[in-house]
Amino acid sequence: MAKGKYQKWITKDGLTKLEAWARDGLTDEQIAHNMGINVATLYRYKLNHGEICNALKKGKEIVDIEVENALLKRALGYKYDETTKELATDKKTGTEILKTTKVVQKEIVPDTTAQIFWLKNRRPDKWRDKPPEQHGDNQEEDDNFYNAVEDAVKHEV
Repeated sequence: MAKGKYQKWITKDGLTKLEAWARDGLTDEQIAHNMGINVATLYRYKLNHGEICNALKKGKEIVDIEVENALLKRALGYKYDETTKELATDKKTGTEILKTTKVVQKEIVPDTTAQIFWLKNRRPDKWRDKPPEQHGDNQEEDDNFYNAVEDAVKHEV
């Protein structure tokens, strides 16, 4: 039996690459392409090799947390210092240097669009425009889809 391509991805370097691609926002399809494999093979690797699954999860979680923090900051508003610098001549050396001439505290007001987005997703019971769909026929379709993917993975060479 031939050695699987997965072995080069369970090394420290391979796992670091996978995590970086996930952190960069690549989809599973793009990651599989970069690995030189089919996306179904990547799904199989994720099922059979926990270290690959964990590296991809870790990369995606980091980005998700950063985006969540940025959204919350925008929703709540924040203050920052704006520094103005101008070129000036250093009296001792005669060289040009950047000298701070003014520091102004600025404020970014809370963004209502970010607030609405946050609330609709974090508290859908109170803030969603329409109630979530009931899982009736959709659940059966989802089950059929997952079964088809599982069968495809089993039959892949």
